[in-house]
Amino acid sequence: MDVIVHGGAGPKPEQPSERAATLSKAATRGAEAASPVDAVVAAVRWLESAPRFNAGVGSAVQSDGTIRTDAGIMTGRGSAGAACSMPGVEHAVEVARVVMASTPHVLLAGEHAVDLAASFGIETRVDLWTERTRERWNEVEPPMTGIHDQLTWVRDHFAGHDTVGAVATDGQRIATATSTGGRWFALAGRVGDVPQIGSGFYASEAGGASATGAGEDIARETLARRAVRRLEEGADPQTAADRTVESFATTHDSVAGVIVMDTDGNAGSAHCGESMQTAIESV
Repeated sequence: MDVIVHGGAGPKPEQPSERAATLSKAATRGAEAASPVDAVVAAVRWLESAPRFNAGVGSAVQSDGTIRTDAGIMTGRGSAGAACSMPGVEHAVEVARVVMASTPHVLLAGEHAVDLAASFGIETRVDLWTERTRERWNEVEPPMTGIHDQLTWVRDHFAGHDTVGAVATDGQRIATATSTGGRWFALAGRVGDVPQIGSGFYASEAGGASATGAGEDIARETLARRAVRRLEEGADPQTAADRTVESFATTHDSVAGVIVMDTDGNAGSAHCGESMQTAIESV
């Protein structure tokens, strides 16, 4: 199994060596899996439990003081599932897989997605706060309860780009998954690119991609779909990643990154932020 993972594009992270080691472990766990779907779930699940990343435990906090998680997953054969805006769900990628494998839908949201998770034995009502996120939240004065007060506050505080993702192939099949806690201090209920097919994640028979960065701009560009389209047009994964991010940077003054892998296990990555850590493993 060939696997590439990323830990989000954005500013230079604290403790980069520790983050790199966690990414390497995630890639290793994915490479040991039995199928590409199992691989991306295993890799992303590991990162969702690592508090240094903005997914699962340690995720960003929305304007009402609640952490909500999102994820999406897709195979090269067109199967896809996503779940979003879930309070208290550490392993959003597991919920996305349930939506893909066990429902006729491609996206489920909010408390109904949490209920679905619980019915399939996925742990819910998890405390996703860490000391780091609590300190960051306490550094700002929370908004008033009214929606217009929250909107004013969000415009002044909305920030952050990180997310996590993985792409894996066994030489024939391909899968990709992306998971996030969203952007810091977003309006309560905000959903970015991650659970949107073609934006935060996409796969076809040519390969797969996982995107990270400024979610609204990524969604407008359907960034992951653009990267995979370049594979379909004959570009190698590194060229596909480079050209996708270069095109994004010409029209947006924001951060984006993408990892790309084809069904031969060739991988590429690119970003236009200060940093995007990745890891690759092959077993």
